[in-house]
Amino acid sequence: MSNQTQTLENRDGFSSKLGFILACVGSAVGMGNIWLFPVRMATYGGAFLLVYLIFDVILGLSGVIGEMSFGRAARNGPVGAFGTAAASRGESKRKIGQIVGGLPMVGALMLAIGYSVVVGWIFKYTFGSFTGSVLAPTDVAGFGAAFDSTASSFGNNMWLIIALVVTFAIMTLGISGGIEKANKIMIPLFYVMFIGLAIYVAFQPGAASGYQWMFTIDPEQFKDPMMYVYALGQSFFSLSLAGNGTVIYGSYLSDKEDVVSSALITAVFDTCAAMLAALVIIPAMATTGAELTSGGPGLMFVSLPHLFSGMPGGQLVMIIFFVAVLFAGLTSLVNLFEAPIATLQDNLKFSRSKAVIVIAALGVVVSLCIQGIVSDWMDFVSIYICPLGAGLAGIFFAWVWGKKAVEDAVSTGRKSPIGSWYYPLYKWVFCGLTMIVFVAGIVFGGIG
Repeated sequence: MSNQTQTLENRDGFSSKLGFILACVGSAVGMGNIWLFPVRMATYGGAFLLVYLIFDVILGLSGVIGEMSFGRAARNGPVGAFGTAAASRGESKRKIGQIVGGLPMVGALMLAIGYSVVVGWIFKYTFGSFTGSVLAPTDVAGFGAAFDSTASSFGNNMWLIIALVVTFAIMTLGISGGIEKANKIMIPLFYVMFIGLAIYVAFQPGAASGYQWMFTIDPEQFKDPMMYVYALGQSFFSLSLAGNGTVIYGSYLSDKEDVVSSALITAVFDTCAAMLAALVIIPAMATTGAELTSGGPGLMFVSLPHLFSGMPGGQLVMIIFFVAVLFAGLTSLVNLFEAPIATLQDNLKFSRSKAVIVIAALGVVVSLCIQGIVSDWMDFVSIYICPLGAGLAGIFFAWVWGKKAVEDAVSTGRKSPIGSWYYPLYKWVFCGLTMIVFVAGIVFGGIG
């Protein structure tokens, strides 16, 4: 029996391919799909959608497949995977790889801590949707003031702690018993609710003008180089490529499963989530004649609540929207926290419960303290650490471990070996694109 098989038997894992795919979709579907993609679509129309889809195909066929395969081949998260790749060049180099692998792992932890603050906001607004308190303001300024109070330093302590308690309760139950089961419930419900919202919005007067702009391709837009930068950044971050989350989920995948099909399904459903968000938000804005010019928290917690408050059945629409967003946030959050938790389990031999307690304690303390600066915190992680982590994963998998290891890893579970097209696509195109995202983020102060 191989060491990898023994390691898999000693680790928790996904009980089915469906559970794995839903978990990967859950990790990819997040706030970028909901509060950023619609803004890009509203700015550039169908031209952005076309370019975004091209990047989605390229990154799905290269990066998503690669990170899943890297994790599965190493049976470990980024620290162990980087170490295994480095050890292929000599056992003495394993420690160097593990140290470098610590960067995307720390990036996942930092991103999770910042994301926890956002999920805390979502918990508060979800509860307020049921009670009606979210709809209490009478104008945009009132909605803005309410959110500013929530997003201030120590302004949302109770809901932030609730968000973390729910997250770590899921994670304590493990991969198959916690993360997989949670995603099997929350991800289908997310799609059902957003499809329902999209249908509702479609029947509102004025929605057609929103659809018209979304799917009209203006050739002039292709002359704007920033559209390509934004489309690449949107695709990169939306597909959860950072050398951590997809790697760790891949490490729990059985050798019997085809990574290529799993990666492509993940990319397709992630794109569908972004499109659903756009099909809800852009036509909804069009019904009031409002222009969608800015995204981020302001769109989700100020502009949309104000918009929904004036629509028929506004409170019900608000409830459905925030419950769906809550599911998207939680499924992404458990993925981000899994990399550091798995690192403690795999490399320091912590039990699952002990690893969760340690990361939970750190997450609670730090997230409470950064509430007032979470935007700067998230910008730092997304601009500097995430693209660099993805690039390093590509370098260690393709350049350090080498062509045979990559092709063997990707071919595992397939009826026929991966074609000769894959290795150069991953080695040159994916690694090159991650560096473009990294440099563009620094130059433009963030593109995701």
